Amino acid sequence: MHYVIGDIHNELHKLISIFEQIELSPNDELIVLGDVFDRGADKPDPVGVYFELCKIQGKCIWVRGNHDQWLADYIKDYYSKSERKRQKLQPYWYNSFELMKKRLTPVDMLNIADLILGLPLQVEKEINGKSYLFAHAMTSYPSVKEKATFYLMGNYDYDSFLFDGIDGYISMCGHTPTENLPFRNDLYLDTAKSSIWCNERKNVYLLDCGCGFSTGKLACLCIETGERYYAS
Repeated sequence: MHYVIGDIHNELHKLISIFEQIELSPNDELIVLGDVFDRGADKPDPVGVYFELCKIQGKCIWVRGNHDQWLADYIKDYYSKSERKRQKLQPYWYNSFELMKKRLTPVDMLNIADLILGLPLQVEKEINGKSYLFAHAMTSYPSVKEKATFYLMGNYDYDSFLFDGIDGYISMCGHTPTENLPFRNDLYLDTAKSSIWCNERKNVYLLDCGCGFSTGKLACLCIETGERYYAS
């Protein structure tokens, strides 16, 4: 089976809850849609989340998100400076850096930054005769290579993408919390404003259900069965 999971945002307990529900087997594959780090409501644990994903060796595809990118860039910048210059550096605007710095060595931090910067911006997979695209904010035709910000943040054509998708492909993305979508409530697969959203053409799915915020959920979808799983 192939399981797709939305933005995790430092929520270790919700990630563990999803894993307990889906019970990954050695033959299963997990696809993480990015934004593993930052936020985390009242129980942020970026190191714990990272280690939990590391346990799924060879069976976890992690797509780079904008928060992952920002954290990696900051780590690289911070450790490239002398101690004196670090004192003048603007603090990282989310909580992940300081939480990680308390538990990890500089070498570990830089290794994580290198891993993040090497993550794909978009992944294409063929599953049961259907073509899928996985990216954090928006997908593009595989033959069209967009700038990194396109995949990480989306662009001005985002609304058209949500309604039309990419012809010939099923796109799965995170980034935009589904509670923020000003579209019809009947396009939510479960509870309106707090569950996975799918357009009418059934070729764009959004799985960011607000994990990282106190009232948000972590969402997961099994591609083969269509089953949905949530942790709140």
